Amino acid sequence: MQIKLLVEGGEMKPGPTLSQKIGPLGLNLGKLIADVNKATAEFKGMKVPIILDIDTKTKNIKVETLTPPTSELIKKEMNTSLGSGRPNKLKIGNSPIETIIKVAKIKQKDMLVNDLKAATISTLGTCHSLGLMVEGKEPKELIQDIKDGKYDNEITSENEIPSQEKLEKLAKEFDKVKKVQDAFVKEMEKVAEEKAAAKAAAPAATAAPAAGTTPAKAEVKKK
Repeated sequence: MQIKLLVEGGEMKPGPTLSQKIGPLGLNLGKLIADVNKATAEFKGMKVPIILDIDTKTKNIKVETLTPPTSELIKKEMNTSLGSGRPNKLKIGNSPIETIIKVAKIKQKDMLVNDLKAATISTLGTCHSLGLMVEGKEPKELIQDIKDGKYDNEITSENEIPSQEKLEKLAKEFDKVKKVQDAFVKEMEKVAEEKAAAKAAAPAATAAPAAGTTPAKAEVKKK
């Protein structure tokens, strides 16, 4: 039988979900976890899909490690654990095209694409969802550049290593973007605080009678 799991690379731990799936099979849970952690060690810090191929008679287990989701690979390359909650407004970084090609090469076998160029375009779609700039541009702009052949040399040569000069240039560009973003976030926080304060003050203002006054009594009509 086969069991599919999504685990922390190199750091799988016992838990209720694992116990429910593995416990009834009478397997050595400690050994299983050790085998999985060994098989996924190179993906430490990422979520990794695995398939456990279990022989229920012999209790032998084969661990098949699949490649992590594209988003996990990109976040690892960019040394970040989170994507942007507002990808159209807030960016998490500025990646060189070489890094995207590297991730595309890893994921190409899992994609329904014919070549590395198409895999790179698909990977750029994930960059957009994460809020990641590439070559100082929005991923959608890079997709068009790739379709126009602008990065054919990098893709054909499967270049995964950007120059130090490029990395420094992209970092400086992102520093400028981040300053604008930080100002935007502060302004949004200020607006949110003002709205919260106004909302909190409104009920108090309507509930409390003005100083020196008493509540009006209902007028009773005499017959």
